[in-house]
Amino acid sequence: MVRFNGPTFVVLLLFQGVAPVLGRQVPVIDGIIGGIPKSDPIIGGNVFKLQTNISTTPGQLRVTENSGICETTPGVYQASGYADLTSTQSLWFWFFESRSNPGNAPLTIWLNGGPGSSSMIGLLQENGPCRIQNDSSGEVALNPYSWNNVANMLYIDQPVGAGFSYGDTEVSTSQEAAEDLWTFMQIFFSDSRFSKYADLDFAIWTESYGGHYGPVTAAYFLEQNAAILNTSILGIPINLKVLGIGDGLTDPASQYPSYLNYAMNNSYHPLVGEDVFQNANATMFRPFGCLDRINECAESDGDASTCGLAQLICNEFILTPLAGDYDVYDVRALNPDPYPPDISSYLTNPNITSHIGAESTWQESNDDVYENFALTGDWMISSLPQLEFVIESGVRTVIYAGDA
Repeated sequence: MVRFNGPTFVVLLLFQGVAPVLGRQVPVIDGIIGGIPKSDPIIGGNVFKLQTNISTTPGQLRVTENSGICETTPGVYQASGYADLTSTQSLWFWFFESRSNPGNAPLTIWLNGGPGSSSMIGLLQENGPCRIQNDSSGEVALNPYSWNNVANMLYIDQPVGAGFSYGDTEVSTSQEAAEDLWTFMQIFFSDSRFSKYADLDFAIWTESYGGHYGPVTAAYFLEQNAAILNTSILGIPINLKVLGIGDGLTDPASQYPSYLNYAMNNSYHPLVGEDVFQNANATMFRPFGCLDRINECAESDGDASTCGLAQLICNEFILTPLAGDYDVYDVRALNPDPYPPDISSYLTNPNITSHIGAESTWQESNDDVYENFALTGDWMISSLPQLEFVIESGVRTVIYAGDA
């Protein structure tokens, strides 16, 4: 049994929606972090946006190689472009070969959270070959600590609609997102430019809503591998060896109560006053309060209305008040904090986008994607069963958290 007892687990990156502009991985809806749009008539509906006029090449990649953007280390291969899942759905990726021994280095995919946030956040603000500068210039500099020092890194904007990805925004659950990622990897490994990476060790690293994405995707990949092995489907097995989750939302029933303790008893200072804490504490444990609603969601087997109501109540009366006025990346600092710097000017610069082959306007977080997930109640559905399955299957798993 996997349990989450640490009070800091998930808190900080789940709070990334506090900031109005910088690093927005969790949308703020009507002032509520991770809220549900109240203008939508029913939970369980959708806001699918169809864009059927898109002309693509289903089942194939469209690639720009060695653009010279971001990774400037001599001799290091990079590629960016689209995997066309269907004639109206295209996922954006940016691949960087390892700076060291790429033929034996693992292939690692990186997924940011949201749901609906771009993985370019991770690339440019966190662990990619270049990092946005903290000087308002909108320029990047080579990152000597990039993860592609030791791994072949593949950043994917998913689901469709996130970041540079575009097309019909139909995905509304973590399971559907996992299925699209499987299709993406099949297309990627089928391409002659990337087939050589299929036999390498494979890792999934993710954060924030990746507490859902990571376990669900890893479990689905393992299930598909088994189906290939018993010949019930055709496909390229994925050599999954590692799952890494940073500050992830995985099991709301164990994690939401820990927010109360963290808000008042973290290593630095209380995030809120006693009155805010007492109100949140009462809402957490009263009959039909937050914890009861989370448990009802679990008992309902993922019913959209039941789980959506849990998200609405818990995020309005627990998550949002307990965030306080402190910076989402460094709880030692008050908002607004200019770090990490905004990446939108860089990713909307025509001189950049034309060189890397981006064909759509970059979005840090796609509201349509987020609302699709919100209306299915996916947020409050535990991914603990999938996480346990992945660990018990022998996949090395790292779960980490940070607050400053």
